[in-house]
Amino acid sequence: MAKYQNQARQLLDAIGGKANIQAVSHCMTRMRFVLADPSQADETAIQAIGCVKGTFTQAGQFQVIIGNDVAEFYKDFTACAGIEGVRKDAVQSAAKAHQNPLQRIMGALGEIFAPIIPALICGGLVLGFRNLIGEVDLLNGRTQSLAGVSQFWAGMYSFLWLIGEAIFHFLPVGITWSITKKMGTTQILGIVLGLTLISPQLLNGFSVATTPAGEIPVWDFGFAQVQMIGYQGQVVAAMLAGFVLVYLEKFFRTICPEVIRMVVVPFCALVPAVFIAHTIVGPIGWQIGDWIAGIVNLGLNANFKLVFAALFGLFYAPIVMTGLHHMTNAIDSQLVNTYHGTNLWPMIALSNIAQGSAVLAMAVLQRRNERAQQVNLPACISCYLGVTEPALFGVNLKYGFPLVCGMIGSACAAMISIGTGVVAVSIGVGGLPGILSIYPEYWRNFLLATAVAIVVPFALTYLVGRRKLAAAAAPQAMAAPADAASNGADPGAAGGSAAAAADVLYAICDGRTLPLTAVPDEVFSQGVMGQGMAFEPSGGTIYAPADAQVTVVMADTKHACGLALDSGVELLIHVGIDTVDMHGDGFELFVREGERVQKGDKLITFSPDKIAAAGHPKTTVFVVTEPANRQHLTFHTGIDAQHGQTVCAELQ
Repeated sequence: MAKYQNQARQLLDAIGGKANIQAVSHCMTRMRFVLADPSQADETAIQAIGCVKGTFTQAGQFQVIIGNDVAEFYKDFTACAGIEGVRKDAVQSAAKAHQNPLQRIMGALGEIFAPIIPALICGGLVLGFRNLIGEVDLLNGRTQSLAGVSQFWAGMYSFLWLIGEAIFHFLPVGITWSITKKMGTTQILGIVLGLTLISPQLLNGFSVATTPAGEIPVWDFGFAQVQMIGYQGQVVAAMLAGFVLVYLEKFFRTICPEVIRMVVVPFCALVPAVFIAHTIVGPIGWQIGDWIAGIVNLGLNANFKLVFAALFGLFYAPIVMTGLHHMTNAIDSQLVNTYHGTNLWPMIALSNIAQGSAVLAMAVLQRRNERAQQVNLPACISCYLGVTEPALFGVNLKYGFPLVCGMIGSACAAMISIGTGVVAVSIGVGGLPGILSIYPEYWRNFLLATAVAIVVPFALTYLVGRRKLAAAAAPQAMAAPADAASNGADPGAAGGSAAAAADVLYAICDGRTLPLTAVPDEVFSQGVMGQGMAFEPSGGTIYAPADAQVTVVMADTKHACGLALDSGVELLIHVGIDTVDMHGDGFELFVREGERVQKGDKLITFSPDKIAAAGHPKTTVFVVTEPANRQHLTFHTGIDAQHGQTVCAELQ
């Protein structure tokens, strides 16, 4: 009998039977279901199954956490249910049917803009620096700029425009490429389409407003004329054109014989797409983009702008947690290209700072709680640098009141920012470095708003937290010795025969070590898979932490593997969060199941750039899924580690 046959039957019954399963696949630790009726799944019964460690629903998928044996369980389940599994991308496609239209739109926007954001951030910093050296009079009694008195800085001012123009004027190329990449069509056709939107033969889009209608060049087809207008900096028009190309290519792929597909499909897709882009969707997209930018700009500059700012500052952090914040990237880009700046982005940076300040107050309140500090300090630093997820999910949402205090501080800071007219040159780095993307003449105002974003959340969180955490102080103090023992902190545990039998695990990569609770994935951060830690890699290689046998690998996605030590301890290494969606792109696996490895052997290589381009964190999880007879587990977090040299864990 198969190992998991009984548990598989129990899960099949509890999940609503075969008829309730639309699609099923698995990743390194979880079964991923798309259910016809999620309400039929009996979560209580499922969690009572012996091999099940938990359940949760995410992005339309009902996920059942199994652990390292998920591949074997999956085989037994599909055999028992009499169904065939599908690829993970097919599961994701089926899951989208359970998302409402707004969720699907936001998800698509996020996937389109994720690969472009690094360039936008870089462009914002470049233009901010360019304005500082060429537009701000700092010298000779504040009458001349650096570029005005120095040939070097004058040359630098001119040179930096090369980068700024490439990023923002030619943005349609990046958008059309990203759409074809996301939709799985020919990416070079997307690039060519984008280039036709910003061709030098066309009137520059930024000059259209100042050019008399009679002087705009046209294509004359005899029966009709089409204005030769470029779409430099246009977001919506480029997106519409990109989707026209994608669906034309998919249509002609289905009707064209394979023997001539390479010749016919690109021609039949690209030529009509370019024509439609310049005659129909381009002008429509231009108008839609102007309307969106105009409405937002009205809200940010009208008599009720302070109310608008307060609401945006108040609710931006919860919006981030839902993923709907991706819409702001498109709006910010449109504002920049329409009004040569955005006053939306400064409020986003201030919201990051406010949530980080709430975490800073928690760090002060819990300064004697070493375990809490392992989460608080890294989360605070990352939040101040613009990455809010560890703070939001690891601290503020967990306790509740820091999130609310951060929201209040963000609202106050946003009103100051809008009330004093702060404008950013573009999207930039979030958090404290956000000042680099602000026009220099608004730095003083932005610093005032930043001070409010720091002081108000910190003070509110500290005052509320002193009262809320006081009741828990005594129980925490009593639990401290037991907690230290469970984590191997007892000094006496290091000696004697126990130390001789301990498993010593070395760093699996170069980088900063993090507590497991800082991982932006609830299955890992809540310890469902077991105790462990995480790494923020500085390189792209994962190494064996000790002599071990490879027990499981994800041969198709190559992003994770399991190891078993001679003592019976089982480990899981998972590179990145949700990187299963990348289907192995950017990963290479160097071991096979059943193979013996030595400490320091290469296990996996990965591309941090490709992980970032796919919109995923590169945070790598290192978990003890089966502690065997080890009672004391010690993990060293908050340190800089080197693979094969730094001891990151001791199991006794």
